[in-house]
This record gives sequence, structure tokens and C-alpha cells, in this order.
Amino acid sequence: MSELHFANKAYFFLLAIIPLLILWNIFLSRRGKRFIFFSSSRIIGNTDHTLKTFFIKNLFYFKLVAFALFILALTRPQILNYSDKENRKGIDILITLDISGSMAAEDFQPRNRLTVAKEVISDFIKKRSNDRLGLVTFAGQCYTRCPLTVDYDILRYFLNQSNIGDIEDGTALGVALATSVNRIRHSKSKSKIIILLTDGVNNRGEIDPKDAAQIAKDFNIKVYTIGVGTRGQAPYPVPDEFGNIQHVMLEVQIDEDLLKYIANTTGGLYFRATDRVQLQNIFKEIDRWEKTEISSRRISHARDLYFYPLLLGFLFLLIAEFLKRTFLRTLP
Repeated sequence: MSELHFANKAYFFLLAIIPLLILWNIFLSRRGKRFIFFSSSRIIGNTDHTLKTFFIKNLFYFKLVAFALFILALTRPQILNYSDKENRKGIDILITLDISGSMAAEDFQPRNRLTVAKEVISDFIKKRSNDRLGLVTFAGQCYTRCPLTVDYDILRYFLNQSNIGDIEDGTALGVALATSVNRIRHSKSKSKIIILLTDGVNNRGEIDPKDAAQIAKDFNIKVYTIGVGTRGQAPYPVPDEFGNIQHVMLEVQIDEDLLKYIANTTGGLYFRATDRVQLQNIFKEIDRWEKTEISSRRISHARDLYFYPLLLGFLFLLIAEFLKRTFLRTLP
């Protein structure tokens, strides 16, 4: 984008002198300062309407034009070319997803917890830009499905391929958090985030989840914890002796105190999702809190134009003086 700019606008006030000079010239003309009396006009002939007399009478205004151009040069006209430069600083987000057997509970109708969680997480990934995202899945053990990446298509592929039964059953919450911290701690990003989603109680692994939370805090990693599951009892699909699926109502057990401790220790937040809508709103809330840092600055390149009116003003002045002393010469 380009625009005309005057660096020294204050000099425009000098233009107010021009009307005063015009009035002064008219005053001098009326006092007869510009005329010489002759005994007879036949001596110089009839020159009232010649081009030469016109220029002689108006030579003063040529100099005024030069004066106005000099003032314009003083204002320092410039052509400014603007360019906006936008800097985007992404954040690193590692999603730690529980794929233990309890995630098969069908209290997030019409699908089970894991299926709904994967759909919501996939939508969350689609809304991110300039951020590196990764995926860690856990049950009785923990595995890194996808390291931090900006290839969201491959990340969603690994997310969709994560299923119940891929890992030995159980809930190794401490191991999962410690593994996630280890995967993201070397990040150079200013913001490092872990989203830990689970529906159970820590019952496997040799690492205490509270110790893992302290490690995350030491590495300045914020952990958002999400407990998924209805309150009370939830239907679990259980195959009978003939292979038919029967639904059994089992008590939902989520260690909310532990999840709150992890979130509070690391500066994150704890959420409880009892249905699909709540889970969607939770990820929208996280998306609102953890925005990509965007800064923009305008860069301008100035090209000075003052020499054009300056040269033109000198040209007008030289022409006026040259004509005055040659072709438009008058009697002294």
C-alpha cells in the first residue's frame, strides 16, 4: 500500500505569505511604481494587448509559483510504501488420551467415551494453526503415538487408529503424565500444554501421578485434566458366554481430587465431562484460553520527492529572471 506523506507539514503555513505578496504587488501597481510616463504613446507603439506585455505584467506571478514550489519542497513530500508483517508464535500441545477398557462405557450415547473423545479431539485439532500437536495414549502402559508435529493429517490418522485393547489394560496415570512431560519438556515454545483425558483411577505403573505433576511444574508445563464419565453408574458392554453383548451397569470411578491436584499444581484447569456436549465445550474453552500468539508490525519505506518541486521552483525562477533580462527587458 502506498500513500503520499509530508514529513514537515508545518511549513505549509508559509503559503499564507503568498496572498500578502499579491496584495503588496497590487498596492505598488496602483501607486504607479510600475509605470513610466511618455509624451506620446506613439514612441512605444500600441502594446496593451501583446503577449510580451502580458508576460511583463505577470512576471511577478512566475516568481510566486517558484516561491510556492520552494515551500512545497520544505514540507518534504514522500511516497510511503507500507507492508504489514505478521509473526505467529505457535504453542506446543500434547494430548494424553486414556484408551483403557473403561473408555468403552456407553454413557456418551449413542457412542462410547473413547469414540466421542476422538471425534471431539479431532475437531479441536482442525481448529488449531501454527501449533505443534502430539498424541500419547495410555492404559496399563503408555506409548507415544505421534510426536509433536504440524502435520495435522497424520496426527488425526494416529488418533483414529488408537483403540481399546491396543495396550495392556489398566490406568497408569502417573506413567502417562511423566511420559508426556518427557516428550514436551525439550520444546522451545513459550507455552507447553498437556491435555490429559481419563475416566479412571491410577492403578498401574511405578510413578506417582503427584510426582509427575511436580516434574511438569518444574519444566513450566501446564496440564489441563479432563475427567470423562457420567455421575453414578454407566452401562458397560460385556460379552456373554455366547459372544452376545450385554450391558452391565457399573459404578463410575474417577479420581477427581487427583486430577484437580495435577491441574492446580501445574497452573492448568480441571474439567468434568458427563456427556458429549460438555466435552465439546471443554475443548472450546481450552482453545479459547490457549491461543496462538499473533503479533503484527507495519514496515514503511519512504521515497523522498522534495527535489522535484525544488528543481521545478529553480527552473521557474531562472526562466523568470532570464526573460526579465532578455526578451522581457524593460526600461530602467
